[in-house]
This record gives sequence, C-alpha cells and structure tokens, in this order.
Amino acid sequence: MQQSQSRSLVDWLSYLEQIHPVNIDMGLDRVGAVARRMGLTHLPFKVITVAGTNGKGSSCAMAASILMDAGYQVGVYSSPHLLRFTERVRINGAELADSDHCTAFAEVEAARGEIALTFFEFATLAGLWLFRRAAPDVLLLEVGLGGRLDATNVVESDVAMITSIALDHCDWLGDTREAVAVEKAGVYRAGKPAISGEPNPPVTIASEAARLGACLRQVGIDFRGDEHDTGWDYHGLHQWLDLPKPALPLMNAVTVLAALESLGLPLPEEAIRQGLANARLAGRMQQLQSDPLVIVDVAHNPHSAAYLAAQLRKMPCTGVRRAVVGMLKDKDMAGSLGELDGLIGEWYLASLTGPRAASAAQLAGALGSERGPATTFDSVGQAYAAALAASSPDDMVIVFGSFYTVADILAGAAV
Repeated sequence: MQQSQSRSLVDWLSYLEQIHPVNIDMGLDRVGAVARRMGLTHLPFKVITVAGTNGKGSSCAMAASILMDAGYQVGVYSSPHLLRFTERVRINGAELADSDHCTAFAEVEAARGEIALTFFEFATLAGLWLFRRAAPDVLLLEVGLGGRLDATNVVESDVAMITSIALDHCDWLGDTREAVAVEKAGVYRAGKPAISGEPNPPVTIASEAARLGACLRQVGIDFRGDEHDTGWDYHGLHQWLDLPKPALPLMNAVTVLAALESLGLPLPEEAIRQGLANARLAGRMQQLQSDPLVIVDVAHNPHSAAYLAAQLRKMPCTGVRRAVVGMLKDKDMAGSLGELDGLIGEWYLASLTGPRAASAAQLAGALGSERGPATTFDSVGQAYAAALAASSPDDMVIVFGSFYTVADILAGAAV
C-alpha cells in the first residue's frame, strides 16, 4: 500500500475494509481511545445525536433544512451512503472533496497507532475531524447501529433524540423492543434533553433515561403534532400552528421540532415552515418518473415497510402496482413483504450481491405463493427493466428492500 499522503479516496476505502477482521465490532473502548487522542469527544459547537430504528436520515434532512433556513451553518453525518462515500459528510448540504476525506483518513491513521478500527469507526472519526475543522453552528450526528455502543456515541451531545423503536439488527441489539430501546437510549446524556418520538415506547426508554439522569421528553406527553386538512400544528415548549406537511414522515418532523426547540437556538417560524416544505432525502419515497409512476424507497424492515404501505395507499393506481425488491438475508424478509399485502399486483424479486445478500429464490420463499405472481432475477437492474417493460402509463413501479437496491436504480438513473 502506498504512503497515506498519496492514497486516493478509492485506495483509502479499500484499506479501511481490510484493517479489521469484522465489519461490526460493537464497543467504545477502541474508537473512544482514538477519539480522545484526536480531541473529538467534546466538539466546540452544538451537537444533536439522532438514533432510532427508522427515520434517522429523514429527521436529519428536516432538521438541517430548518436550521439552514434559519441562517445556521449545519453539518450532517449520515450512513450508509447511496452512491458516493462523500455523501456521509455534508456541510450546508454540500459534500466535501475527495482530498478532504483523504486528509482526514491520514489524521486518523496517524492517531490510531496499533488500535484496530472497523470501517465505520474509522470513517466516523474522520468525519468528526472534518466537522471540527469546518466548525459549523450545529452538527446532526446520525447513529449507525443502535446507540450505546455505536462509534458516534463517543461524542458528548447537547440533545439526543430517538425517532422510533422496532426490531432490526437483532443479533446485536436484542430481540425485544425493550432491549432495543436500552441500546438506543444509550445516546442520552445526564442533564441534557432526551427526546423520544416513539409513539408506543417500551418502558425501558424512560427507565434508561432516568438511570442516566437525562431530561426525557416524550411524544404524546411533552409534545405532539396535530394533523388537519391544510397542514399540522406543533405543541411543545413552543406552539407553531398550521405548518406545511413535509414530503418526509410527519412523525419524524414532530420529533425534530422537539429536538430543535430543546437545543435553544432561535428559530424564526418562517424558517420552520420553509425548512419543512423544502426538505428532501434521496431514496425516501423518491419519484423518478411518471407514466408509469416510479417510486424508490429504502424500506428494509417491517416498520419502514409499513410506512411505505401507508404512503402507497394514499397514491391511487388505476393500473397494476409492480414491486421490484432486493433485500439482505439478515432482515425480516417475510415480515417486510407482508406489510404490502393487497397492494402489489406483480413481484419482481432480485438477487443482491455480497455476503449478506438474499437471493431472489430466498425472497420468493419469504414472499410465499399467496401474495401474487412473482418472477426472480439475477440482479436489480434486470428486475427493474422487466417491470418497466411490462408497465403501461397507468401502472406504478415501486422499488424497495435495501439501500443497495435503491442505489442500483439511482446509479442507473444518474440521480
């Protein structure tokens, strides 16, 4: 391997994939030690940590949009990326140059010494270094997996929020919602606002917040959003009336406003309105074309698939709904596909690639024969092409199941 100063971003990413024997190695001892060496645990600006089973990316997008409309400089750390690694670190919505990431990787490499880091840990430390250098007013820090033992949790945040609690990543987070909630609530901090947007919270959210000494605020108790014909109203520490319905999930918008008002920065109501109205996120109920209508969504577990189903029910289709699906085998395939019962006329099942990939045959087994005709394909591209070829202008094509599935389509569409 060439010297770190001359490595390209492609070289660095290849190197990061090789330096640790496993992709996921939960715990903060190693990454925390390097973070302290680099001075990254206490950042000189406001930090909101965003945890949750689903809705983290949407929440960060809405919070960033509101804050930028209010005139603040905003950093967003997110994962995974769809098309480019550089999507993971954004300042005021813009990605940084490859060379900036290479510089940050070199800093982490110099600081870690003999400490082994996973890809995500290395990338997170590099991202934090870039944010410290850029010094935004607010950093929105999206948790990768869980919360308590996630690399992002080395940072002391000013506000921590949980978007939702559902079963996913059970091998690492536990197989009950109560256990998952403990892991998510690990991002809460003593004496700091702890926001929960889960409408049906396991009791362990409150008990863990109390154990940590965090200042818990829960949706339905301390804040709420009331939807009406022309928009919705927010009620919390402040009252904002007749806000526009966002293109992203309203339940997450409610939680975002609770987190932002807890942060304590002035927010003009017009910035909230404009920020909500303008917030978008690639791969979330994203329309690629009409006639036939094509929607892509990264829904990959039953909770997110249920939201997708609810949105589809609001979108009348006079023709046939065709679903292009590719999933990872460690997800609840049967549960996710079952959430779309009665909504899909034809299924186009695609094999993904990689060690976690589910084959089209495995998807067919999870789907069962009672949910409509299904055809299997060797790739997402083949399945998508076949679905489009079979569709008339009145039909609809929905692509979902994984970030990898949606990324394949977006890459082909050059989005």
